[in-house]
Amino acid sequence: MTFKHNFKKVLSATAFAAALVVAPAANVSAATNDASSTQQSATATSQDQQASQDQAASQSSAANQSSSTSTSSATSTSTVKKTTKKAKKTTKKSKKKTSKKKAVKKVAKKTTKKKATKKAKKTSKKSTKKTTKAATAAVTASAGQSQATDQQDDAAKKAAEAAAKKAAAKKKAAAKKKAAAKKKAAAKKKAAAKKKAATKKKAAKKSAEKAAKYWIAMRESGGSYTARNGSCYGRYQLLISYLGGDLSKKNQERTADRYVYGRYGSWVNAKRFWLAHNWY
Repeated sequence: MTFKHNFKKVLSATAFAAALVVAPAANVSAATNDASSTQQSATATSQDQQASQDQAASQSSAANQSSSTSTSSATSTSTVKKTTKKAKKTTKKSKKKTSKKKAVKKVAKKTTKKKATKKAKKTSKKSTKKTTKAATAAVTASAGQSQATDQQDDAAKKAAEAAAKKAAAKKKAAAKKKAAAKKKAAAKKKAAAKKKAATKKKAAKKSAEKAAKYWIAMRESGGSYTARNGSCYGRYQLLISYLGGDLSKKNQERTADRYVYGRYGSWVNAKRFWLAHNWY
């Protein structure tokens, strides 16, 4: 009865040790599969596999020991203790490796995340800088184009104003020239009319003078250049002393004109005087 009880205890201890060994090994294997992307995880996996083999060997040894415990309870108990101790040691080592791998994985993940964040920030900064540069270039180009358009509009406006000013000046000059020509034509016409009037007046005066002279000649001598009345002689009955000894027709005409214009200013005035006094 005692032997059976001890054998059961040995088997229970062995199963417990095997469970402890297998459970961490499964955890380690799972952790190893998660970190298989790095070389360290691959090495850890290899180590875990070796540990699993060791554990399997331990289990086999434990099984053998268990079978041998059927012959000796003391030997089995010692074997179980050794196996349990070894299993605990292996479990502790596995846990330590797992913790180390987790720490490495955590550091790697943190480093990767930090690098990714840094890279993202750098990319974002570069993209922002590029976008800002492009926007600035676009604004500058737009401003330049707007300025060029404004300059073109100003130039066109100035050209239009200059053309309008030139056209207005030309029109004004033409109007001024036309007005000057009209004024000149009017002045010329007026001068012509004045000249014509003066000519007409002169002609009328000449005609009046001629008529008055003829009228006086007819009253004085009947128009004869040889008529004589005392000391008066000729067509205009001038004193013989006035003629200066020259009784010619030409001298009589010249002397009569000199006398009348000197005394009366004109033959018309002389006629007027004659009408008032019956002599001149």
